[in-house]
Formats: sequence, structure tokens, C-alpha cells
Amino acid sequence: MKFLEKTTLIIYSTIMLVISIVLCLLIFGWLDMGLVGEMLYRIIVGDTSSKLLLGLNVIFILLSIKCIFFDSSSKENMKEKQGVLLENESGKLMISKETIENLVNSVALNFQSAEEVTTRVELDRENNVKVYINLVISSEAIIKDLSANLQTKIKEKIKTATDLEVKEVNITVKKVAPKQEQA
Repeated sequence: MKFLEKTTLIIYSTIMLVISIVLCLLIFGWLDMGLVGEMLYRIIVGDTSSKLLLGLNVIFILLSIKCIFFDSSSKENMKEKQGVLLENESGKLMISKETIENLVNSVALNFQSAEEVTTRVELDRENNVKVYINLVISSEAIIKDLSANLQTKIKEKIKTATDLEVKEVNITVKKVAPKQEQA
């Protein structure tokens, strides 16, 4: 959250807290309604205070509109959802999540014991990659060896193809496919 948004939220929360406390005190009868009405009347009708209050209200209205309709984090989130943007002196390169998922699928399907593969990729702000793989494997597979080899190969492939660091390769074996009889 940016400084302006934090400040606006703090001020708004403080105003809401004060209004809530005053309303509770009025409901319980611990505060006189006439006193509150008189204070509000003096604030609104007073020449200097009314101009100050009007200026603050305009600022709050504009900040509220900005916070509601112009979310500053939405552009950053869109970049994270799309993929990784790499830049060098020659230009920019966008590597989509789908591209990374396709790399992972191609590596996984090169293993004989991997029969079906579904992949999900997550990217953090530092362009580190987390890979989540669901596998259907053949009944002859040695799961421990398969997963270790698969994790290593996926990390190597993503590093050489995209120059991105892979933080995690998480594998879930969803099912062992039944052994198919040869005809």
C-alpha cells in the first residue's frame, strides 16, 4: 500500500471510530444530544471552520474515488498474473505462465512413467517460480526416484530456457494408472 493510501485509510478509520463512539454515547444517554448538535452547528456555520471542513471533504471525496476506482496494485497484480517481464538493453521479453507450464509439461512427459500431467505455476515479485505438478503415473514407476529426477530436470529446463530461479517444484501423485495388458 502506498503512503497516500495508508494515510487516507488511517484518517478515515479514525473518523469512523470517533463517530461510532459519539453515537454509542448518544444511544446510552451518556452524552447530551444538544451539546453534540451545538458543536456540529458551530463547526459547520463558523466562517473559518466551514471553509476548512469543505476543503477536507473535497480532499476525502477525491481520495475515496481514487481508492475505490483506481487501485494502484491492480497493474502490479496483472503483471504477476500474466508472467515475467524481463528487460535488457535491446528491449523487453514477456514470458507467460503458460510458456513455463508448457516447459514443465514437456519435461514431465519425457519420463516414461508419467502418463498425464497438469501444471500450475506461481510467480512472486522477485520473479521466482513455484511449480505445482499433478501426475498420473504408470504402475511400474518408482515414485521417489521419479519425483527427484523430475524436480531436478524441471529446475534445469526452466533455468536454461528462461534464466528464472525455481524455488520449488511440488509434485502430487494423483493416481497410479492401471497396468495395460498388451494385445
